[in-house]
Amino acid sequence: MVTAKVWVLKKHFEGFPKTSDFDLKKIELPNLKDGELLLESVFLSVDPYMRPYSRRDMKEGDIMIGTQVARIVESKNPAFTVGAFVVARSGWRTHFISDGKDIQLLPSSWPESLPKSLALGTVGMPGLTAYFGLLEVCKMKPGETVLVNAAAGAVGSVVGQLAKIGGCKVVGCAGSDDKVAYLKKIGFDEAFNYKTVTSLDEALRKASPDGYDCFFDNVGGEFASIAINQMKKHGRIAVCGAISQYNDSVPQKGPYVQVPMIFKELQMEGFLVTRWNNRREEGLKALLKWVVEGKVKCHEQVTEGFENMPMAFIGMLKGENIGKAIVKV
Repeated sequence: MVTAKVWVLKKHFEGFPKTSDFDLKKIELPNLKDGELLLESVFLSVDPYMRPYSRRDMKEGDIMIGTQVARIVESKNPAFTVGAFVVARSGWRTHFISDGKDIQLLPSSWPESLPKSLALGTVGMPGLTAYFGLLEVCKMKPGETVLVNAAAGAVGSVVGQLAKIGGCKVVGCAGSDDKVAYLKKIGFDEAFNYKTVTSLDEALRKASPDGYDCFFDNVGGEFASIAINQMKKHGRIAVCGAISQYNDSVPQKGPYVQVPMIFKELQMEGFLVTRWNNRREEGLKALLKWVVEGKVKCHEQVTEGFENMPMAFIGMLKGENIGKAIVKV
């Protein structure tokens, strides 16, 4: 009999999440039936989407949502061998049972030298978000100028690097000088700290005086309302996230985007990466190739210990991580 540790949502978040909103519990798992397998989480992901989705999809007492890289420790399913690694969306738990339908094996071409945790970041959902958001929503073309905010995060850092591979000029902004230095190190043409500039409008204008063709928005709120006025005619805006608003207890007013959208004939589209689930293999293959070739660099902020899941989640929402926030069990 295996005992799994799980984190449950004790209380729906009001404003910013607190460690007291979570509860650590133990669950006895049953013996495997034919067709089932037992998995042990090795790495777990903490992501911004968990904040709004917890309110939308979860009840108090539910196991916290999330994705992990897990190792198969016992199998009664001939399609899966013991020792293989998979990506699963089984929430914040150390062990779980699956029938194999809701898990994905790591790509067979995954090099032994590459951390398997990257399957939760650059070669996983955040990387795919960057890939399809840029190619299918922004429809970037060589020679264009791409703006990305939260640029040192799991998605934004990949957006910038893919835009460079695509022959674009890339402008990124982040919330600390260390993050700005990181952006310059991975090839962003221009980068600035939005918290220390005297005027966001002036900083954006200075970084690209003739405006922006594509804007990959992870932040929303005031940043988006200022940036939209600096789009070029027929510019494209991919609305990926709104992290500036996830923890608000009172909704922000505005922005009012109609005037610039009309006169600049802009396209603005919200998206979820699940729209391209049927092209997942294509995206992962491309991302894995670029990582192996060194064209896309990865940075992970690793927190040790399953008991530190809430702390890692809260730290990620506060912007304490560069690149992808990961918890190692």
